Amino acid sequence: MDIITHPKTLTVPTPALEEAAKAFAACGSEPRLAVLRLLVRAGSKGLTVGEVQERSGLPASTLAHHLGFLAAGGLVEQERRGRAVINRAAYGRLEALAAFLLEECCADARPSLQARAARAALTTEPS
Repeated sequence: MDIITHPKTLTVPTPALEEAAKAFAACGSEPRLAVLRLLVRAGSKGLTVGEVQERSGLPASTLAHHLGFLAAGGLVEQERRGRAVINRAAYGRLEALAAFLLEECCADARPSLQARAARAALTTEPS
């Protein structure tokens, strides 16, 4: 059986694709995605494990598992402060993942106004 490929097949460097897949897999469950969103909402100050547990309602052992998964995927940064562990969303990594998804936005089609705005936002330097 021959495999037919589209003439405009994306040529994404394998390491970038593997890294993106690893990061997306890390947030690939509802509880992990909810925890990540809590940390994004908390901002650069981050939250202790106890604060995340209180806000998420997840049992401590389950939460530790999810935070470990998110940290291994590079989406959460953890910092030990005495006996507490501060968890922060890895904003640079999250922005890179969003850019990875949108970098080829509408390349083969006439983009919508929203798609053009998203593409422009990726290529415009912040002021």
